Amino acid sequence: MPAPEIAPIDQTKLRESVYGALRDAFVRGKFAPGDSVSLRQLADMLGTSMTPVREAVRRLVAEGALMDTPSRTLKVPTFDARRMSDLKAARLALETLVLDQAMDRMTAADIDMLDEMIASADRQQQDGVDLDLNYRFHFRIYALSASEVLMPLIEALWLQYGAYLNVIVSQKQAREIDEHKLHHEMIAAFRAGDRASARRALETDIERSFRIIAERVDAGWPKASD
Repeated sequence: MPAPEIAPIDQTKLRESVYGALRDAFVRGKFAPGDSVSLRQLADMLGTSMTPVREAVRRLVAEGALMDTPSRTLKVPTFDARRMSDLKAARLALETLVLDQAMDRMTAADIDMLDEMIASADRQQQDGVDLDLNYRFHFRIYALSASEVLMPLIEALWLQYGAYLNVIVSQKQAREIDEHKLHHEMIAAFRAGDRASARRALETDIERSFRIIAERVDAGWPKASD
């Protein structure tokens, strides 16, 4: 009896799926500065073997989201003032640049789609900061730039910044802000073709999150249980 023909598993897709899931977790603030994880823990979370996790972790280490310690424990980089300052400067420089490029290509339909994203969130009146929506909103804008050079750089910055989001969303001042006020301002600026106002709203949005971090640092950098 001939052996049954079974399509082989596409290992490339498995590796990319594992990397994508872990990468999204970091970008959306699922891990905090100083957190330690193991390959086994990550594999268990994802319900997969350690091989694709190991390959994904190598990429995350190279991209600055994780550190491979001498004890072989994987660690999220701890807070560092210089690192935070550099991330802020880089985000302001690159994201305002790609915003300008996006506005060159933006259509009325694109603006309507962005408006509906935020309007839908307003209707739901969700408590707290919606990190997933925030990510999708920003990257929907940036993707309109179609920049093959800037997009990977911005994605790498958000990957390193993600751990700080874990701390931001737990802070009282983060829960009390009007999360989408600046997003509405950006949309209004897009409709008016007002580049200066769009840029100003984006810069304020970026600076606001770093200000919350700085205030928390002044009060004492939080432990995981804070």
